[in-house]
Amino acid sequence: MKEILLNVSIYQLIQQYPELQDIIYRLGFTDIVKPGMLQTVGRFMTIKQGSELKKIPLETIKEVLKNHGYSIKED
Repeated sequence: MKEILLNVSIYQLIQQYPELQDIIYRLGFTDIVKPGMLQTVGRFMTIKQGSELKKIPLETIKEVLKNHGYSIKED
């Protein structure tokens, strides 16, 4: 099972699991596909921070990631 650490940057997670970009895009992280966003904001933004910024419930994100075969670690 793939492990997602919620305190790791989105950039690092996508480097490790490239398919994650499409999953979080469909969740509402639409800016992630804009040119340069992953390399800039994605380097310091975490899924947890993105959830707050985009007003997407963290529990919804966790559930979708679990349904795609990811194990979620808080810290």
